[in-house]
Amino acid sequence: MSHIVFLLVPGVHLLDLAGPAQAFSTAADFGHPHTISYVGEQPLIPTAQGLPLVARVDWPDLGPEDLIVVPGWRALALADSPAIGAATLQLLQDHHARGGTVASVCAGAEALGRAGLLDGRRCTTHHDVQDELARRYPEAMVVRDVLYTADDRVVTSAGIASGIDLALHLIATWHGPAVAAKVARDMVVYARRNGHEPQASAMLRYRSHLDDTVHRVQDLLDSRFDQPLRLPALAMAVGVSERTLTRLFTRATDGLTPLRYQQALRLERAEHLISHGATVTAAARAVGFEDPRMLRRLRAAKADL
Repeated sequence: MSHIVFLLVPGVHLLDLAGPAQAFSTAADFGHPHTISYVGEQPLIPTAQGLPLVARVDWPDLGPEDLIVVPGWRALALADSPAIGAATLQLLQDHHARGGTVASVCAGAEALGRAGLLDGRRCTTHHDVQDELARRYPEAMVVRDVLYTADDRVVTSAGIASGIDLALHLIATWHGPAVAAKVARDMVVYARRNGHEPQASAMLRYRSHLDDTVHRVQDLLDSRFDQPLRLPALAMAVGVSERTLTRLFTRATDGLTPLRYQQALRLERAEHLISHGATVTAAARAVGFEDPRMLRRLRAAKADL
């Protein structure tokens, strides 16, 4: 069980906080519990919407598997953001240095910048303050017009509802795309904008539709992407013909067949394993490729895009 800590800054936006918090708590409802804490530098935190929040002022012990999220706050300019103490910024930095993950929503990227965590990394924030973020932290690589970025355990999102996309990305990374898809459907957040960024998971890119038949097939593929799943069996599972399934699936996913969708899931998971030290051969076997050359071809094709 991982620990998720939300750092609450005065003026915090409720949706920046509530969206990711609900996604993580919904994952817990589906059997993937997290301990969630809300920490601030003062016990009573005023919000941008006028509803005060109660926070603990002592930090829990955190390890490499844990996450700190900094929701955004109301500020016309990042330079006008609320003060954040040096001890808190050092804690963010230390947590990342020990192998932990830090994330931000909207203006929360300012806190990561102050902690030195954006230097040399890709990041994003709300479109209104992207240029200012780039000026304030010239060593950061600010990516515009995307929902979120992930770079070396520093995950940043554009703002407001994109915090949900960030949370779904992390849930997919931790627990697999099937769990993230189930959370998204429970929260009724099908539509996605991803800016064609590779950080966006296959679940987020190709779940932006309301076709229940295709969602049911994707549920099967998400949960068993490392197993052989033939078109006849998939069609039988949802009670349609192979031809109808292919037509519905390609229409809902902008041209993907079920096989290509499964390959996208396998490639995504394999890339995650490789980034954590697995060899290409070991990763290929773990995701269901009998021949690692198939994984190499898919990686090469992705690199050419």
